[in-house]
Amino acid sequence: MRYAYAITSALLLGGAAATLTLNPSDAQTAQNEPGAINAAAAPRAGAPMSFADMVARLSPAVVNISTTQRITVQQQANPFSGTPLEQFFGQRGGGGGGGRTQEAQSLGSGFLISNTGYIVTNNHVVSAGAQGATVESIKVTLADQKEYTAKLIGRDELSDLAVLKIEGANFPFVRFGDSRQARVGDWVVTIGNPLGQSGTVTAGIVSALNRVGQGPYDRFIQTDAAINRGNSGGPMFDMQGNVIGINSQILSPTGGSIGIGFAIPAEQAKPIVDKLMQGQSVTRGYLGLTQQEVSEDIASALGIAKERGALVNGVTPNQPAAKAGIRPGDVILSVNGKEINPQQSLTYLVGLEAPGSRVTLDILRDGRRQQLPVTLGTRPPEQQLLAQNERFDPNGQPDTPPSGNALTATAGIAVQPLTPAIARQLGFDTATRGVVVAGIDPDSDAATKGLKRGVVILTVDRQPVTSSADLARLVQAARSAGRKNILLYAQAPGAGAAVFVPVGIETGN
Repeated sequence: MRYAYAITSALLLGGAAATLTLNPSDAQTAQNEPGAINAAAAPRAGAPMSFADMVARLSPAVVNISTTQRITVQQQANPFSGTPLEQFFGQRGGGGGGGRTQEAQSLGSGFLISNTGYIVTNNHVVSAGAQGATVESIKVTLADQKEYTAKLIGRDELSDLAVLKIEGANFPFVRFGDSRQARVGDWVVTIGNPLGQSGTVTAGIVSALNRVGQGPYDRFIQTDAAINRGNSGGPMFDMQGNVIGINSQILSPTGGSIGIGFAIPAEQAKPIVDKLMQGQSVTRGYLGLTQQEVSEDIASALGIAKERGALVNGVTPNQPAAKAGIRPGDVILSVNGKEINPQQSLTYLVGLEAPGSRVTLDILRDGRRQQLPVTLGTRPPEQQLLAQNERFDPNGQPDTPPSGNALTATAGIAVQPLTPAIARQLGFDTATRGVVVAGIDPDSDAATKGLKRGVVILTVDRQPVTSSADLARLVQAARSAGRKNILLYAQAPGAGAAVFVPVGIETGN
């Protein structure tokens, strides 16, 4: 059905919202039709006729931040050493001196949050921009062009937040608002220093909420307000002049704004900023396990819904997960009743809890649900975690296997027992029990998943395997049960941890 709309007020200057109403007869029809949207609902307060008054009030609290960095340049050997030409080139020709100082202008933005000179910005704004570089000084320029040398009070790499301090008093400042009240479609204003253009103001709307980024704790407010290089660390304001976000990233194939910018919500930023201002480090809860997402194939093998839960593929000894009895193959479904899904990962939910706190995990083990209480530890530094969490790459190139009808019974995987001698040769503990892959059918699903010679299969559908007969028996059991996949627990030589790999077992795979 077509509805006629009547405009009852003119569109205001500056983008104020016009009021749209239904004609009376159509309004009654729309209300009576199931699922119809009532377009006459009272709108939320929109944009003013001009942002100028608000901007004039807020701009003095927004600052420009630049750093002076020392970059260490590797000294090159002087090719004329020991010759008469050495006196002309000396250290200049040899690249000596050990380093040079480079000043980077307009690296980013920030904003004052107290009259005593505390400033919030992004961590990446005040971090060294190149390998081997160190930040020697940080300069803050206010809207009135006064310059100050800032002290770094604290930083948190995972949230990309940092707090600076400049000496003085009676500085203009702004306050954090409640980002939880933000809705998609609300007006926002950003102020910053994009590409060195100080005091630049852009306006737009909240395009989306709870956008997941690349970091484990990234949950952004998305906006179409123009954000470019140099806006990082600057404030995103609501229409009341409160900071509801800290501009942090953009999504762009060109490096410039295409209307997809991201800000750290004030709800997440303020507790971290408060800790950094007090000189405290930011700590997060930690379980001590490695995990995989529950893909469609893994969900089929386990008989659960896809993209729900986290599949445990490794447990670190003497850490909270191990002490609580969590095992590889467990699927953790929720933390304190909060479901694990693409928007709320296990790492994210656990990281919101304080170290030492006690949480309840809902897990699925061997098809049965149960609850496990866990006392959380403290998340280690990221570099330490990266070293612990090396993985077998399931997308690696498969080897060409031996042929034979027996491969069909084992889902295209030829295996042999893992003897102590073979385990030692491959770099595994000699007590490791399992089978080692001797070959793969190139047309099998196992080949597409990256299984290759030398990979050790520890379990199939969480059952131990020590021979080709064990593998064939478990493949046949899965087929008899009408399942399309088996779940291998496998580890490649040199990998830090075993992973679960779902493998198709249908004929022709």
